[in-house]
Amino acid sequence: MLALLPTIVTLMLMFLVTVHETPSRNEEKYLQGFLLVSLVIAAYLLFLRILENVFVFPEWAKIITLLVLFALLCSPISVVVKAQSVDLERLPPSVTSSTSLLIDEPEWESSDKLAVENIMDYDEVPTDTVQRKASSILQPDEQKNLWQAMCTIDFWLLFVAMICGMGSGLATINNISQIGESLGYTTLARSTLVSLWSIWNFLGRLGAGYVSDIFLLRRGWPRPLFMVYTLAVMTGGHVIIASGFRGNLYVGSLLVGICYGSQWSLMPTISKEIFGVVHMGTIFNTIAIASPVGSYVLSVRVIGYIYDKEASGEGNSCFGTHCFMLSYFILASVSLFGVVVALALFYRTRRFYSRVLMLC
Repeated sequence: MLALLPTIVTLMLMFLVTVHETPSRNEEKYLQGFLLVSLVIAAYLLFLRILENVFVFPEWAKIITLLVLFALLCSPISVVVKAQSVDLERLPPSVTSSTSLLIDEPEWESSDKLAVENIMDYDEVPTDTVQRKASSILQPDEQKNLWQAMCTIDFWLLFVAMICGMGSGLATINNISQIGESLGYTTLARSTLVSLWSIWNFLGRLGAGYVSDIFLLRRGWPRPLFMVYTLAVMTGGHVIIASGFRGNLYVGSLLVGICYGSQWSLMPTISKEIFGVVHMGTIFNTIAIASPVGSYVLSVRVIGYIYDKEASGEGNSCFGTHCFMLSYFILASVSLFGVVVALALFYRTRRFYSRVLMLC
């Protein structure tokens, strides 16, 4: 289902995707509206998971919480309706009465007014500015294809960093329930850990891109520096999981989950900025092969092998801190090596990001 369903849905709906010109020049506030809705949904799900560990919900309460969740999932429609109404108000009466926003190109507002609006929005919208300036630095002859990118050191630094970060993070996802079982966590607690991991992963994906844009524009911090930070924090998360103290999985999965999600946000952006946008999809998805490669090596050849060696109970199972301690110290060492690789990438690309700041 995971392999076929997303592919089928994409193939069925891809013909509905079109370029839609609008008279609104301040799209960022609507994007932030979508982000706000997603944060509210994540907070709501987190609140529910905490309550489920404290109370037993009756059927009527489960139905109410489900209806509230459906309402939250439909709330982005209000952002779309508001954006559409603003676009209609900005169009001259002659245009709104005789043309359709979905088909015809609207008449734009005066250039002076738009210029003022762009100046007012500059401090509020660093993301679009950074992305546009970073893309404009690379000249057409500097836009690399896959083979050209693979001939650079930066490509392989990203590849190795992805093995260290995403490989160890994915290995944690694969084994978090079994780790909880070996440490004596209840079935409900293990289910909660898996749900919380999804929330931490989401927060990492959302926050890393947004925060790195802000710090790049306002403080001049190159984006690979955030790879260094997230891999360093992930190292600490692996050590906490290896320690086995009471409640360690809640803290460790929080750190590893956020940092794992951050890698998925930072990697494609850095790939686009370094190698250009023309072949960005091919280049990044080739780099992304490192994720399952790292997961296989660390999850099967490291965690699985050591677990089988430690297992002595009935059904070839293992209980106690020793089951995963060595494995996660190895994962912590791998993440620490990723910090070194990310630092190398940071020093190699710092001049590039200095040029971005000069243009901004």
